Amino acid sequence: MTTHKNYPKSFSHIGITVPNIKEAVKFYSEVMGWSIIMEPSTVKKERETAIGQMCIDVFGENWESFEIAHLSTSDGVGIELFSFPNMDIKKPEFSPFKTGLFHFCVQDPDIENLTNKIVEH
Repeated sequence: MTTHKNYPKSFSHIGITVPNIKEAVKFYSEVMGWSIIMEPSTVKKERETAIGQMCIDVFGENWESFEIAHLSTSDGVGIELFSFPNMDIKKPEFSPFKTGLFHFCVQDPDIENLTNKIVEH
């Protein structure tokens, strides 16, 4: 049996579901300055393609298509955006005391200007 040394793992990416992928890509690229790696594209439920089969494995059978885009932060963390047709776009209730994503943090040397840009958009 092989034993593995415990060491810090790198953070690859985070997936975020958004109501409008084009607006989200515009916001994250123009306001946050993140690089667009893959423009929005459509993935269809297709068993004959590798991406189609992988998405069936992840999302199950109850979907026909969705949009996806990839961005990257300056330190190489990937941002994977998803937009599903007919999804519930109701904003989740803010509740830091429940299990799940609480927040993510970005760093900027001019945080006041970034905060103003975020509020404007």
